Amino acid sequence: MTFINKLNAVWKAHSSLLCVGLDPDIAKFPAHLQGKPDAILTFCKAIIDATADTACAFKPQIAYFAALRAEDQLEEICAYLRQKYPHIPIVLDAKRGDIGATAEQYAREAFERYNADAVTVNPYMGFDSVAPYLEWKDRGVIILCRTSNPGGSDLQFLQVDGKPLYQHVAQLVAEKWNTNGQCALVVGATFPDELAQVRKIVGDMPLLVPGIGAQGGDIQATVKAGQTANGTGMMINSSRAILYAKTDEKTGEDFTQAARRVALETRDAINRFRAA
Repeated sequence: MTFINKLNAVWKAHSSLLCVGLDPDIAKFPAHLQGKPDAILTFCKAIIDATADTACAFKPQIAYFAALRAEDQLEEICAYLRQKYPHIPIVLDAKRGDIGATAEQYAREAFERYNADAVTVNPYMGFDSVAPYLEWKDRGVIILCRTSNPGGSDLQFLQVDGKPLYQHVAQLVAEKWNTNGQCALVVGATFPDELAQVRKIVGDMPLLVPGIGAQGGDIQATVKAGQTANGTGMMINSSRAILYAKTDEKTGEDFTQAARRVALETRDAINRFRAA
């Protein structure tokens, strides 16, 4: 099954546009996991089990694993997702951007080593830096377009043929680069007006939308700006707000229960504004 087919199926099956980001920060782990060699694996598996039925995708951010020499645990996490939740797409958030043989190796890393359904890439070096990922015809290639960070405007608002660069990227991907029909774009929830502009340019192409939760993006504005006519079209990511949700000591809530509670609240908040 292709990335897009899997995404369409899980949008319907889970009635959810929530993407759960996996950004393991051991300093924020519960006390009973501190110092354990497999703490990242244990923590992420527990989060996955607690939130799987609320999610349309899981998005591990590779830097959080690589910085701690925990790529082997990331492999195990991806294998666990494939085994237990094969219907939920794995989006490897790597933001790779290089050319030729190097890009080929990054593609192998994402699609062979981690067996991800999709990977995020940077378009700054042009089509030949994206092409090696497109050789994997069933996998998703999610291209940075209008990112959620304030500094994105430094380059993404530069004028190219009378329009901002981010719109030029959106048009390039929609009209020329999406050769397999498996491309998507990253557009931040922190900029709903630009999100609406991208949606107009790319039609029903999926959008990975970071920026709600800890980054403060408005859920209603995000859904209204980015959804497609059938109320789908987005993977709205929340990471820290779910992973490190504050537990309720009065009820004895543990970290997995807190994560599930916030994931359900976020999914339901998104669904309140979706088209029928």
